[in-house]
Amino acid sequence: MKAELLNISGEKSGHVELPEIFSEEYRPDLIKRAFLAELSHRIQPWGSNPLAGMRRIAESWDVGGGRSRIPRAKAGPHRGARARGHRYRSKFRWFPAAGRALVVPGTVGGREAHPPKSEKVLAEKINKKELRKAIRSAIAATTNKNLIQSRGHVIENVKAIPLIVDDSICDLKKTKDVLKTFNTLGLEKELSRASVVSQRSGKGKMRNRRYRRKKSVLVVIPKAKKDTYKLFANISGVEAATADQLSISLLAPGANAGRLTIWTKSALKEIESRFEGKQ
Repeated sequence: MKAELLNISGEKSGHVELPEIFSEEYRPDLIKRAFLAELSHRIQPWGSNPLAGMRRIAESWDVGGGRSRIPRAKAGPHRGARARGHRYRSKFRWFPAAGRALVVPGTVGGREAHPPKSEKVLAEKINKKELRKAIRSAIAATTNKNLIQSRGHVIENVKAIPLIVDDSICDLKKTKDVLKTFNTLGLEKELSRASVVSQRSGKGKMRNRRYRRKKSVLVVIPKAKKDTYKLFANISGVEAATADQLSISLLAPGANAGRLTIWTKSALKEIESRFEGKQ
């Protein structure tokens, strides 16, 4: 399958042969499974302190008193046998907590019955072949106009799909030059769509994720130019990655394939070598 090659001025400069990976079958089920597996590896383990609710001086009253045998609070300066009772006075002080049930679940100040445990394994597993199949399918989805439009990308003025540019885009020095190149490629409306920043509703505002930003163009650059990602970092919604860094979260954010992607000519060769001879 051949595709048009554009320069940074938006003009055609020839044709390139797309790798076989771009004709991969579209598998949304595998893409979603791979995305959730990758997302689960970002979860920070959480759990309660194993001694929470257990650091109390409590003792069962044993049998024969007509009460249950759950641990009960001691009170008083000496906390001896005379400390029993719901109200205990010692040295002109009252201890109303004496005899109150503690430690066991269901009591005030007691431990939790089944607390979350930090040692629980939260990461999901996925087979290597399935993961590679999902990434190949997500790469092929970047050539499907219907999928790209269904993700919300504005591609009515885009010069070509798939969008393949020569390596001179990595030689730009300033972000304003990159913006100028994007405009010549027909991405002006797409960038204006992604520049809108909304505020999240709910408690997420208090948890370091107050603002929501839209995903826009993904630029795949050659490994030799990996430091040029800084050129694209200041543009809202735009991300850059090398061929060996491509993952499901970059190609299909939210498990929705068809992200608008700019491929450099050298990156296509690296993509082909990455998956060559692998199922």
